[in-house]
Amino acid sequence: MKEILSIIKDEVTAAFVACGYEEKYGYVSISNRPDLCEYQCNGAMAAAKQYKKAPIAIATEVCEKLAEDKMFASVEACPPGFLNIKLAEDFLATYVNEMSEDDRLGMDQVENPKTIMIDYGGPNVAKPLHVGHLRSAIIGESIKRIGKFVGNNVIGDVHLGDWGLQMGLIITELRLRKPELVYFDGTYTGEYPKEPPFTISELEEIYPTASGKSKEDAAYKEEAMNATYELQHGNRGYQALLGHILNVSVTDLKKNYENLNVSFELWKGESDAQPYISDMVEKMKADGYAYISEGALVVDVKEDTDTKEIPPCMILKSDGASLYNTTDLATLVWRMKDYHPNKVIYVVDKRQELYFTQVFRCARKTGIVPPETDLEFVGFGTMNGKDGKPFKTREGGVMRLETLVSEINEKMYEKIIENDTMDEEEARKTAKMVALSAIKYGDLSNQASKDYIFDVERFTSFEGNTGPYILYTIVRMKSILNKYAALGKQVENKKILPAASESEKSLMLELTKFNSAIRGAYEESAPHKICAYIYDLANAFNHFYHETKIMAEEDDKKQASYIMLLELTKKALETCIDLLGFEAPERM
Repeated sequence: MKEILSIIKDEVTAAFVACGYEEKYGYVSISNRPDLCEYQCNGAMAAAKQYKKAPIAIATEVCEKLAEDKMFASVEACPPGFLNIKLAEDFLATYVNEMSEDDRLGMDQVENPKTIMIDYGGPNVAKPLHVGHLRSAIIGESIKRIGKFVGNNVIGDVHLGDWGLQMGLIITELRLRKPELVYFDGTYTGEYPKEPPFTISELEEIYPTASGKSKEDAAYKEEAMNATYELQHGNRGYQALLGHILNVSVTDLKKNYENLNVSFELWKGESDAQPYISDMVEKMKADGYAYISEGALVVDVKEDTDTKEIPPCMILKSDGASLYNTTDLATLVWRMKDYHPNKVIYVVDKRQELYFTQVFRCARKTGIVPPETDLEFVGFGTMNGKDGKPFKTREGGVMRLETLVSEINEKMYEKIIENDTMDEEEARKTAKMVALSAIKYGDLSNQASKDYIFDVERFTSFEGNTGPYILYTIVRMKSILNKYAALGKQVENKKILPAASESEKSLMLELTKFNSAIRGAYEESAPHKICAYIYDLANAFNHFYHETKIMAEEDDKKQASYIMLLELTKKALETCIDLLGFEAPERM
């Protein structure tokens, strides 16, 4: 279904052409002065210089050409040369009825579906998720859902950190504590135990202990680096331990991600790239891209147009050990081999931009990624506390993600139970849904690249630009629809009538922006555009609700039209919040 702005633009462009002007001057935008009009065209002022005419004269000509067009309630030429446009109520009603009859509310799927891989999550195994993992998970999940909604094959990969020094540290500490384990017997050739030699709690304690020791004891760190090297070069016992670490960690990670309504199609890690590293490195050498610099193997990635220095991309350290660069490039090798993606999106901290510039350039230069495959960096800002510094616990430590979610769940439960309208089980379930909306909307309503303040009080409010406000609006609609159904009434005409008030027309106008909001969010990997849309839509609905006696309306046809308009608004809001990764309860 064509976007309403495109339909209006086509009509205005045709009028410019009919008056003898180039079609480029027929550009139409949503009015920045809604008190004066709904849409505007400034093309007459741009055309004035080329055609040596006063802008108001051009605008008047075009205005006269559009005077009989039934699409418009009014078109006015205003000094110095604006065209102020208002849509006809009949045309607007026809458009929203077409939306209502379409399962996708008029949002067409892409003509040429792509395979898109999204790298988001990125947690290290053996470590609990903390608030620093929140943004990647929430933003990545929403971008994935939006991409799928428009018709693409989108594959989310958690990309676990399971191959670096942290693995060597865990192995070293475990060997100190349990030297008798068969994994440390170099002569052992049998099957390794299926049961892990540790629990998730033990594992989460082992890593920080080992990390602390390595900072104070050079010999201990050397031992951990050796263990890392041996793991990466085929030590059977260490690789069996890695399998246990992954199984125990991933089970816990899945539980935590599920609490955020975040999922991944692939649970791959850096270790999955290991089989591709050797051939990749040899090819880089053979093709003349990789060379030794200060003992390390590097590839130059600077370009003549660079305004700042871009260092070479390091492929192997001087001791032959892999780096993040190595595994990220090898990961691209297997992604291209197994999935042939048209695009790979990385949702990571914006402070890693230089690093990904190096990796992307190296991947292109060495032929790992063909020119037609897009590599996109979606860098996000930091999540800060009210003091403007990175979000911490009251004691000043990094807060576990599980703790943050639990605290907000409890806060929402206390608010809901105060109303005394539902039992504890329903209140708990509802609180969980509303808390998730508070967390996700609080994050996603900000442009990803911006730092933002994680303000629990504001995010959990039922008023203002918050997730709970959006949910409360949807629940209000559900309540009205349930009351209507309880009267035994049915919508017979199945048509939304032309708007009879300004608030009703404003609501319809907001509804027509649905497909352009989704398209904009998809094309720019920008979920905040959907948040902005649903906040405006919720406000328009609530204004209409307060001005309109829906259930008291005596004219059955008019009341049925209101109900249809509510159904459409509810569906638009529910579709959008699903793309953001949360849902609405039946009541609040």
